[in-house]
Amino acid sequence: MPDHRPDGTLDAMAIKHPDLDQHFTPPATWAGELAALRAILHDTTLIETLKWNSPVYSWDNRNVAILWGFKEAATLGFFKGVLLNDPDKHLQAHGPNSRSSLSLKFHDTASVHAAEPLIRDFVAQAIQLEKDGKQVPKPDGDPDWPPELEDRLDADPALREAFEALTPGRRRGYILHIAGARQSKTRHARIDKHAPRILQGKGMHDDP
Repeated sequence: MPDHRPDGTLDAMAIKHPDLDQHFTPPATWAGELAALRAILHDTTLIETLKWNSPVYSWDNRNVAILWGFKEAATLGFFKGVLLNDPDKHLQAHGPNSRSSLSLKFHDTASVHAAEPLIRDFVAQAIQLEKDGKQVPKPDGDPDWPPELEDRLDADPALREAFEALTPGRRRGYILHIAGARQSKTRHARIDKHAPRILQGKGMHDDP
């Protein structure tokens, strides 16, 4: 892992994760646009990591942003996008039930370069949210969501939509089951195990 300098900054090259180069070179979808976004993120204090087979950018081990090459666009997602100041509504939800993450979508490198000041502003805001310990409010009636579940849902829009479409009882069952694991790696394993059932709209105790 790269180290911070005494002034808190990082060597931009130090945050590159070599296992992620495949996401930024042809034939990867939107390779040029994602590479342009990556270059901007590298010129910040975020650290590039590999999570969920995607490039994730963190600050102080807390997830801040993620890059996707979706079929329809190159996408820069912010895990706590709903808390960002965005008066002109540049950020978009992944779906009608999105609770936390919001994204910027790009279809060419020119639009990435044009949006660089906006991207930098959102990154600075997102880092400040982590410094201030800000959290997205949970839905009424839900117990506290394990951070591993929050991060996984933010990294997988399809899984988030399926999870939030569950009945409150089914959703609560998963939350309590995942949160009941004492170790983070066990919570991750429980999410992996139940993700297929969630995508099928089933609760933990529904028939297979």
